[in-house]
Amino acid sequence: MSFWKKHIAKWTPSRVLATGFLSLIVIGMLLLKLPVAVHDGIELSWIDALFTSTTALCVTGLTVVDTQLTFTLFGEIVIITMVQIGGIGFMTVATMFYLMIGKRISLRERLILQESMNTNSMEGIVRTIRRVIYFVVIIQLTAAVLLTVHWLPEMSFKKAVYYGLFHSVSLFNNGGFDLFGNSFQAYADDTLFNFIAFFLVISGGLGFIVLAELYDYRRTRKLSLHSKVVLSMTGILIAVGTFCIFIFEYTNPNTMQPLSFNGKVYASVFQSISSRSSGTSTVEIAELRQVTQFFMIILMFIGGSPGSAGGGIKTTTFAILICAVITMLRGQEDAVLFRTRLSKDQILKALTIIFLALIMVLSVSMLLAMTEDQPFLNILFDTTSAVATVGLTMGMTAELSEFGKLVFCLAMFIGRVGPLTLAYAMNKRHAKGRFRYPEGKIMIG
Repeated sequence: MSFWKKHIAKWTPSRVLATGFLSLIVIGMLLLKLPVAVHDGIELSWIDALFTSTTALCVTGLTVVDTQLTFTLFGEIVIITMVQIGGIGFMTVATMFYLMIGKRISLRERLILQESMNTNSMEGIVRTIRRVIYFVVIIQLTAAVLLTVHWLPEMSFKKAVYYGLFHSVSLFNNGGFDLFGNSFQAYADDTLFNFIAFFLVISGGLGFIVLAELYDYRRTRKLSLHSKVVLSMTGILIAVGTFCIFIFEYTNPNTMQPLSFNGKVYASVFQSISSRSSGTSTVEIAELRQVTQFFMIILMFIGGSPGSAGGGIKTTTFAILICAVITMLRGQEDAVLFRTRLSKDQILKALTIIFLALIMVLSVSMLLAMTEDQPFLNILFDTTSAVATVGLTMGMTAELSEFGKLVFCLAMFIGRVGPLTLAYAMNKRHAKGRFRYPEGKIMIG
């Protein structure tokens, strides 16, 4: 036992996070394979249990079996618990229990929390975790109460309470799971439901650091560069996404044409927000026009914000890329956002993340194009959804082969943990070289 303790003590925070996620996926798979987790007469295969556990912990929402028809109350509670843990991070949950029992958070645990929260400093990390827990409880319980009251006229009290809590957790954590079987298509015209869903998904996708700064804004009257970039990019992406989807689908008889004008606006906003990580929908995704589906692939690839329940390359990474491109086109030396110069290291890291994510999406898409009998746009759409841990599907996921399911499990795991974090987890730390090679020049363009 002492050998394992000493061995694990040498692990980097990245390796601890990757191993922790993998361990929880295995635990979830074992729980979902219990007879009490599925309805009588239903046999859940090991690969389907693994897939469901992975998609829940990675807050993706892609499913290969119908959640409501397959799983019992116990199974659904296992799924939504994993969504909650995956959304806020298992280290956050562990810290919460440490704080409850009065255990002191060590320096090593603070380093792991810093990696988990994707922050640049350990300063105030435990205080931030306390706020994360506070925000999660308040936001989800408030939304659960509102949804319960809203659904009382159409279902029993117990069912309304359960549905309210389940979907509040799923939407806030961008989990993509629902108990209706067709996502939220029945509520495309429902004003109250849409506004509750908008608030939950946006809150969960902003990142807990941003929520904390917004909470303190009345006192401090200032926001960090990170929060400014996240809020501005989120607003721009929602507005552009809403406008494009509204224009593309306004006359589509299979999606938005039958809706009222307000319903069209709600559906456009919902799909714009959901495409960047939530994985739920109020229209049939497979019936969207191809231009809309491809546009949603771009939104899924960008994803949510750092330190949030969202996936993708992140809004800040996309903002840095746009800033760097504009800087190069203008012939300027420094990339500047909100009168602040970006370091070369940040730009290189952003480009690395984008390159790795793009390579992963293309590699998985090409691999599945050889093994799955599906149109390539369907493959590209669902693959991007898996890598970016979104959860939207054009119907291909439910028809995946056993090999395809395993590939998607790996894609969701890497997408949630992060390709850079996984790369750091697999590599040993290298000391800086004692010399530098001479600089060379290559013609570009």
